[in-house]
Amino acid sequence: MSDFYPQQSLAELEVLCKQLYEGTDLAQRIQAEKVLLELINSPECLSQCQLLLEQGTTSYAQLLAATCLSKLVCKTPPLPVQQRMDIRNYILNYVASRPKLALFVIQALVQVIAKITKLGWFDVQKDQLIFRDIIADVKKFLQGTVDHCIIGVMILSELTQEMNFVDYSRPSSKHRKIATSFRDTTLKDILMLACSLLKEMLAKPLNLQDQQQQNLAMHLLKLVLNCLNYDFIGSSADESADDLCTVQIPTNWRSIFLEPETLDLFFDLYHSLPSMLSQLALSCLVQFASTRRSLFSNPERAKYLGNLIKGVKRILENPQGLSDPGNYHEFCRFLARLKTNYQLGELVVVKDYPEVIRLIASFTITSLQHWEFAPNSVHYLLTLWQRMVASVPFVKSSEPHLLDTYAPEITKAYITSRLESVPMVIRDGLDDPLDDTATVFQQLEQLCTVSRCEYEKTCALLVQLFDQNAQSYQKLLQSSSRNPLAISIQEGCLAWLVYLVGTVVGGRLTYTSTDEHDAMDGELSCRVFQLISLMDAQLPRSSNEKVELAILWFLDQFRKTYVGDQLQRTSKVYARMSEVLGITDDNQVLETFMAKIVTNLKYWGRCEPVISRTLQFLNDLSVGYILLKKLVKIDAVKFMLQNHTSKHFPFLGVNDNYGLSDLRCRTRFYTALTRLLMVDLGEDEDEFENFMLPLTVSFETLAQIFNNSFKQEEAKRMLIGLARDLRGIAFALNTKTSYTMLFDWIYPSYLPILQRAIELWYREPACTTPILKLMAEMMQNRSQRLNFDVSSPNGILLFREASKMICTYGNQILSLGTLSKDQVYPLKLKGISICYCALKSALCGNYVSFGVFKLYGDNHFDNVLQAFVKMLLSVSHSDLLQYRKLGQSYYPLLECLTQDHMSFITSLEPHVLMYIFTSISEGLTALDTIVSSSCCASLDYIVTYLFKHIAKEGKKPLRCRETSQDGQRLLHFMQQNSEVLQQMMSILMNTIIFEDCRNQWSVSRPLLGLILLNEKYFSELRASLINSQPANKQEVLHQCFSNLMEGVEQSLLVKNRDRFTQNMSVFRRDMAETLRCEGASESSSSEMMS
Repeated sequence: MSDFYPQQSLAELEVLCKQLYEGTDLAQRIQAEKVLLELINSPECLSQCQLLLEQGTTSYAQLLAATCLSKLVCKTPPLPVQQRMDIRNYILNYVASRPKLALFVIQALVQVIAKITKLGWFDVQKDQLIFRDIIADVKKFLQGTVDHCIIGVMILSELTQEMNFVDYSRPSSKHRKIATSFRDTTLKDILMLACSLLKEMLAKPLNLQDQQQQNLAMHLLKLVLNCLNYDFIGSSADESADDLCTVQIPTNWRSIFLEPETLDLFFDLYHSLPSMLSQLALSCLVQFASTRRSLFSNPERAKYLGNLIKGVKRILENPQGLSDPGNYHEFCRFLARLKTNYQLGELVVVKDYPEVIRLIASFTITSLQHWEFAPNSVHYLLTLWQRMVASVPFVKSSEPHLLDTYAPEITKAYITSRLESVPMVIRDGLDDPLDDTATVFQQLEQLCTVSRCEYEKTCALLVQLFDQNAQSYQKLLQSSSRNPLAISIQEGCLAWLVYLVGTVVGGRLTYTSTDEHDAMDGELSCRVFQLISLMDAQLPRSSNEKVELAILWFLDQFRKTYVGDQLQRTSKVYARMSEVLGITDDNQVLETFMAKIVTNLKYWGRCEPVISRTLQFLNDLSVGYILLKKLVKIDAVKFMLQNHTSKHFPFLGVNDNYGLSDLRCRTRFYTALTRLLMVDLGEDEDEFENFMLPLTVSFETLAQIFNNSFKQEEAKRMLIGLARDLRGIAFALNTKTSYTMLFDWIYPSYLPILQRAIELWYREPACTTPILKLMAEMMQNRSQRLNFDVSSPNGILLFREASKMICTYGNQILSLGTLSKDQVYPLKLKGISICYCALKSALCGNYVSFGVFKLYGDNHFDNVLQAFVKMLLSVSHSDLLQYRKLGQSYYPLLECLTQDHMSFITSLEPHVLMYIFTSISEGLTALDTIVSSSCCASLDYIVTYLFKHIAKEGKKPLRCRETSQDGQRLLHFMQQNSEVLQQMMSILMNTIIFEDCRNQWSVSRPLLGLILLNEKYFSELRASLINSQPANKQEVLHQCFSNLMEGVEQSLLVKNRDRFTQNMSVFRRDMAETLRCEGASESSSSEMMS
């Protein structure tokens, strides 16, 4: 069915549509998709689409036609202007004559009109910009029936969205130019038209039972929202980040925003429309509240804010609509935006401020008490209060801000509502808010600012609640009946209270604190430390994971605030703690911390979240040198350093109860432990051997298993655990002495076991990944730790082991054959990317002289380079850019190879060279700057090598003949494939002139070499760009290109390169200014890229 003819049976096409959109058989759908893709690429596509639209009996047939047309009009090169014009007019007439089409079909057809209009925005026919008369076309629809009105509004709405949509497959400068022109010529008219239609609708009696009226209102509100959500200045802020919320309204829209009727219109719509639509009115008001401050003068801004506050008051006095979750959420966002865009000093002088702040406080308290209703909206209310309280010190107005009255009430409502939620969660089996730790932490962070306002009240409340709950809990534990439900509820309350205490203690950093506040923190902290003792005394009989996680959060907050170098020794926090607990300074707190860590690691071995958070806490403690010096004196630390075995710490065990992923946390444990060991280790090899003893025993056991009975599963688990442990140790050994001890321990005794494991279990990434990562870590010359002594061969021995492992893995992994899309990364690409990282570390680590291998006939270096090539050729170009980690390991490795090993690059087969050049060419335009910068550097090294070779050709003595042969091979390849470098020059010139170039320096380096090697092509490129622009600009562009090469010589010396880089910076700026004007043609960009 791959040959399509105009008389293609309609019935067959409709069957295909049915299979594609309704089919449940996957194979059938894939086949239908394939056939329909051929339809899009066939010359008869347009007539087939027309057939489906005119005679199709189902909506799916029409949808397919619309989808095909959408793909057709976006093709590059584009269809002829007249053909696009005909398609647009045909669709306009088609929807006008069939207003009762299914909504999704109209939507798809309208999308085609929007795409044609955007892509043809600058197209001229008979001196007219022919695609810009869209508003005139839409006005014809607005004079028809309600159905026609809806279609007209949908066209404008889709067009506004399409103009705002960034298609990253096209030049971003072209998108900005079209979007800016649309903003300046059309967008304001669209907004005014939508507002006037909404006013007309409000002026008539609204019949809310009329579905058509509702649809029209919905599409109009969506249109206004699209206008207000427009990216006016090309900042393309991430829409998911709700903090970047200033709307950059153009200055010529001022008149719309200064009319009070505009805001009143949307407040009236909110009160008049049903909840599904009123939330859209509120969404528009959110954008109105976010209008940039500089649009108004001070008096105008005060008046505008007054109108917003008046609207808030009206909504809060008639709160019925807020019972709808959608309305409620948008209203919370609206309140948060008020404080984001206006200062507290401006808010307090508004006429109704005291009444409005009382209403908002009351609304917030009610919202917090109904914690199960719309929990995601609470964030915005807390944002409002957090920002209000944070602004208090900066208010200069004499008007009272009243926050000292309401902020403590908000804090109290949050605290009490969370405690009241616990019995309901446990009794009724509801979702526990504490399970969503990300949201809880976000809310607590906001609360810590609010709670510091009138801090005495917050502390008094927490002390009272903590004492009540702790006493009830103790009674329950001591009672003979032990009611499990009541105990669970009490523990849930205590978990919340510990989180809250941690929050207010952590809040000290963000607020000017006093001695009295520190003393209050001491009061609260005492209670948590007492609770820790109480909870630990029950282990291992009974325990509560949520309380443990809360305690770890508290300890971390206390560490950040009161432990370490940032604290004066006389802090009042310890006054109360010394009375109650005998803790007088941070040394004793550290003892408590370490005792807690050891207890957790001993008793919580089966609970991954607690172990993981405990180890993170240990890791954070082990980072600072001052703390490390204090920690190594503590008995608990000495115990850990001497007894890190599964007997004492069950999570180090390798029995079948643990999943393989549970072993991940071991790396972190050993990193922290090794940091502690390093403090006093010095050159004491016996001490190091003692520390490694548990790992030595495990490796010896493994060696026996490998030699004898070979219980596969047990060996695998032991090996994964050991690889993770060793990686943690290797990561922390940052000195030559300590690293050498590790190397002498592991080589030659134990590395063969790791090699054997890679050979056996190459199909199992759970096993190979930790081993490969260990090898990659050992190859890292961090802090010059691998610069072994002159008499030591260790660098070469280490590289040989890495070479063996990479070759083994590479050969085995390629034997797997073709893998499915979901398996290719975990089973193959992830391992390849780690191998590339290890190889890159070795090549640029500067601890191996690679020339030695060839000199002594050692093939390890050649083997690993061949393995690199084999693995590379098994990966598609799209995978290199699609899988971030793979791209970020391959491209920097290629940069190392082109920098220091060009003889290897020149020796490659032509098809391999072509693969590498294509990968560089595709990587030049990657969004990831690590990738694009590495591509530029690799290209620069290759081009420089070629340039030097050509320069030397004329004057070479006999001794250069061998190196000359390398260069000659590459030169011959380039002459055979001259388009390769030309294409890359086009891409780089295009990036400089038309794109948002973020690594300008990197791009300039290879570009000079490319120009000097391809002067003729550069002249053609320059001529095609200049000739594609209007005559009045050609002279200026000619001058820009002349300035680019001014003072640049025929050499690649650093001084000459720097001159070119400076010229290019000026060239880029001048070109941008010249091409920015409305009349400049945009076709040149696609010509340069083709």
